[in-house]
Amino acid sequence: QVQLVESGGGLVQPGGSLRLSCAASGSIFSIAAMGWYRQAPGTERDMVAAITGDGSTNYADSVKGRFTISRDNAKNTVYLQMNSLKPEDTAVYYCNAEVAVQAMGAIYGGNDYWGQGTQVTVSS
Repeated sequence: QVQLVESGGGLVQPGGSLRLSCAASGSIFSIAAMGWYRQAPGTERDMVAAITGDGSTNYADSVKGRFTISRDNAKNTVYLQMNSLKPEDTAVYYCNAEVAVQAMGAIYGGNDYWGQGTQVTVSS
């Protein structure tokens, strides 16, 4: 019913920048929180940054001051601007959204959706 499609990952040198995008589509009535998570090999998936519908943001301590999350509600899209990238930022980055779905004339809230993931590699 709802799809999240990420883009913008790739290979970058330490100190470089990347911008990730995640577009949600489908039977969307509204989207509450949206966020970015990451998972490196052998580790758990951890929250990187999150943003509510009214624009309040939250960041992991490891990325504060370097990453910026934003969203375009008209496009159902969330972005992650990543600056001053470090090798320890290397991971698969996943988009997450809490979506209220409209189906058969009713609204169903609190549905959690994930994107397929995009690889970010920081290496010289």
